[in-house]
Amino acid sequence: MTADISRTTRKSARKSTRSAIRTRHGRPVHHWRRDLVELAALFTAVAVADAVANLIGHGPDGPALLLISALALAGTAGFHTWWARRHVHAPPTGDSGDTGARPSASAHPAGPSSPGTLWRMRTTVRDEPGSLAALCTALATYRVDILSLQTHPLADGTVDEFLLRAPDALAAAELTRVISESGGSSTWIERADAHDLVDAPTRVLSLATRTALDAAELPLALRQLLGRCTIRSLPAGTGGEPVPAEGVLEDTVLRLRAPGGGVLSVERPYLPFTPTEFARARALVELDSRLGPRIPRAHDVLTLPEGNAITVRRVDTGDLDAARAMHERCSDRTLDLRYHGPVRDADRYLNHLLSPRFGRTLAAQTASGRLVGLGHLLWDGEETEVALLVEDDWQRRGVGAELLERLVRMAVEAGCASVYAVTRSANTGMVAAMRGLGLPLDYQVEEGTLVITARLDPARSGAPAKSDGEQLRL
Repeated sequence: MTADISRTTRKSARKSTRSAIRTRHGRPVHHWRRDLVELAALFTAVAVADAVANLIGHGPDGPALLLISALALAGTAGFHTWWARRHVHAPPTGDSGDTGARPSASAHPAGPSSPGTLWRMRTTVRDEPGSLAALCTALATYRVDILSLQTHPLADGTVDEFLLRAPDALAAAELTRVISESGGSSTWIERADAHDLVDAPTRVLSLATRTALDAAELPLALRQLLGRCTIRSLPAGTGGEPVPAEGVLEDTVLRLRAPGGGVLSVERPYLPFTPTEFARARALVELDSRLGPRIPRAHDVLTLPEGNAITVRRVDTGDLDAARAMHERCSDRTLDLRYHGPVRDADRYLNHLLSPRFGRTLAAQTASGRLVGLGHLLWDGEETEVALLVEDDWQRRGVGAELLERLVRMAVEAGCASVYAVTRSANTGMVAAMRGLGLPLDYQVEEGTLVITARLDPARSGAPAKSDGEQLRL
């Protein structure tokens, strides 16, 4: 029923928008009945004029009266033309249903229209007939094109989410003012891009497919589904009160049962969640829970500069024993540089690091199946961390650089703006690998800890990895 109401509302809005555009350009709608009446009036006038001309022409003062009548007729026609141009095509007044918003000169650029700017906008309107139509009419007055519209019903109103294409000269503040004067409240607006042109059902299905193929995609899918938000996975017993099976919606916070136990907290301080968004997020998490742990089984065979071949593949908690065996072969110094703590505690971190719930892990594996390197891409709220561990005998052979390059490519595909690595100044291998990315780097040093942040280049996502074997997305 909600969908039918939404379709009816959109049709009404489009009809009002077309009417407003025709009125704004001064082109009144002509119907065939009016044309027929005007044509009949013309023939009647010609017949009357002919009868009068015959009557006057046969009188003594006929020619003079005929000339005076012609001059009077010409003067009347000229006055009617002037009056029609001045009043009939005047701009519409408030009586024609105008919302009161008047376009500024900058909102009506002359000449051919530019591509415009894409905006994502959300506003709350009263749940009554005509509210959405008035808002759409006001947008049409400013030559704003509505590319898509989603409605989120609430108890005391409706949240409408628009994808708009507005003239470049129309600023966000001006657009917000127009919406406010047209009845919208709690308006939020931000720049959009070409990815937002995909309709909502297609985008949700795409996110569900990615989540079904890879458990590590769940945080990314939630972020793309809900916009900019902070996602935290809290272990059982640390998330406050237990979360019921159906989850909890608390204004700007969603709390759901995390797959595998614990609590999944999603926070978006700048914009409250709607029940529709809550239902979508809950369905995505439930899908992930039902499918259980899973990662893509693709692999990539590489030839190192020295000639040795290694395989790079995704790993998870199923490879925990092999990762522990690699720890045993690493020196205390190597483990200390990686984990910044007691070496004997290194194994405790592996279960968390290998879990796809917290990120993605790549492993470098020899032909015999032994792991010689691990690379982690970890979701840290709105930030992303990268970390490397390479067995002593395989250091300075390019293994770390190969792993880091692929981790950065994954971060770009996930839409991350930057990645950071926490290490020590003495870890020259990690510093060299970050510099080898060829990206802008920022350095911060605090109490002997070095944090290197790399700003990512979206163009890197299209660069394929070079290998001697089959190339698959990891």
